Amino acid sequence: MAERYDFIIVGAGSAGCVLADRLSADGENRVLVLEYGGSDRSVFIQMPSALSIPMNTRKYNWRYESEPEPHLNGRRMHAPRGKGLGGSSSINGLVYVRGNPLDFELWQDQGAQGWGYANVLPYFKRAERRDEGGDSYRGGDGPLDTRYGPMRNPLYQAWIDAAAQAGYPITSDINGEQQEGFGRMDMTVRDGARCSAAKAYLRPAMKRANLTVATHAMAEQIVMEGRKAVGIRYQRAGQTHVAYASREVILSGGPINSPQLLMLSGIGPSAELRRHGIEIVADRPGVGANLQDHLEFYFQIACKKPVSLYPYMNWFAKGLIGAQWLLTRKGLGATNHFESCGFIRSRAGIKYPDIQYHFFPLAVRYDGKSMVEGHGFQAHVSPMRSKSRGSITLRSGDAKDKPIIRFNYMSHPDDWAEMRAGVRLTREIFAQPAFDPFRGEEIAPGADVVSDDDIDAFIREKIESGYHPCGTCKIGDAADPMAVVDNELRVIGVDGLRVVDSSVMPSITTGNLNAPTIMIGEKGADHILGKPLLAPSNAPYYVADNWETAQR
Repeated sequence: MAERYDFIIVGAGSAGCVLADRLSADGENRVLVLEYGGSDRSVFIQMPSALSIPMNTRKYNWRYESEPEPHLNGRRMHAPRGKGLGGSSSINGLVYVRGNPLDFELWQDQGAQGWGYANVLPYFKRAERRDEGGDSYRGGDGPLDTRYGPMRNPLYQAWIDAAAQAGYPITSDINGEQQEGFGRMDMTVRDGARCSAAKAYLRPAMKRANLTVATHAMAEQIVMEGRKAVGIRYQRAGQTHVAYASREVILSGGPINSPQLLMLSGIGPSAELRRHGIEIVADRPGVGANLQDHLEFYFQIACKKPVSLYPYMNWFAKGLIGAQWLLTRKGLGATNHFESCGFIRSRAGIKYPDIQYHFFPLAVRYDGKSMVEGHGFQAHVSPMRSKSRGSITLRSGDAKDKPIIRFNYMSHPDDWAEMRAGVRLTREIFAQPAFDPFRGEEIAPGADVVSDDDIDAFIREKIESGYHPCGTCKIGDAADPMAVVDNELRVIGVDGLRVVDSSVMPSITTGNLNAPTIMIGEKGADHILGKPLLAPSNAPYYVADNWETAQR
């Protein structure tokens, strides 16, 4: 028997969970959510400090890998994507960064009408329940909990103090009026546990009779009648199912899965579709194009004082931390340990920050491996607006075959200039007096890595993804051949179909992508339901007075 709903959402990730809640809130709309992964109940997902475990576990991660990257010594780059309720919000670093206001002004300039900062700020606020309460910029009663870490480790404050000594501003709120500068970093934590999109939105909504969530369901193809999307064909428990949507089909599979499913369904670049024998429904060359990401390297320093997290990295100490967290939801298990941060401009003439810092009081890789022996600390240094562009293309016409991912990292010469600036500016911050009591030898890149050639060699070998892919179904004007969705997130050239996830970003935002993806879900829900949009904000935002002539 055919399954019939009003709305079908493909993907229970950061945006899909928002849509599941908002579209089913009236109790009338019958909503189906299809998710290939399973439950998010694991203690490793829920405990903030255990973040590297689900991020590197096949059960919770699609385990995507890029093709060999020609500008990075032919390395295949790990591209984790969340698999399970909450999607990537259940395996990410729990960092809450909205982006810079000028990111959204740029979106509007790039053709995303109605997505300027004044338009999106009310949706950021609607989503958020900030531990310190709401204000003109922050939400106080939304579903998604955010809070600051306790900043008990002295290294967090040393990082902020060193930045001030180097001449950078201190900001009271990187998600408020002024992103530029150094200060505390927000995390998505509620009562000591991860507050994923599943916990914030989906779990409460699952109590409604009109919402159905099907896990372990692999979407294979959008069912089309002519140029109208009417349903989804999917596999579950070895059986093929077809679910029909009387109103709309919504793709929220993310920047890799959403363009893949569009192409498998005949929506994409005609040459690519013909190559795999797929019947063309709509020739949209932008599907899978415009792939962007953040890269980052770890600037690591040995610590002379025994104040880093190094003593807690053995199994006995981890067991004690886990036991305390299980009993009380407190202690070192209740934080992601990214508690201070920074946003700077790499040179004069850059209008708003193009380098992001996460500070971490341990010298270790993001995947929890390759830990430095002994006390240490590090800054994750990440240029924000790479000019390189990559693509997602099909490996075959079979949904089970992972698509071909080509990030084309570091293919633009300006990206190398930003990376070199990142090394030199970070070294200067760590050289400030605030770190005198703590600073040992420079572990990475290493004090001898000074010339452009040396820095470039270090980057080619050691740079990692920041795990922020986006842009592969970008918002734009229907006249733009590379646009995939219009400003209401409707797929151009077909009816009854939208994409609502980070793939619709015309350009990557300044910071981590979870917060803006949730915002896209919030605003997208109002577009889908035909509700009046929230009134634009008139809150001002900071731009450095001297940006044209000075780096800081």
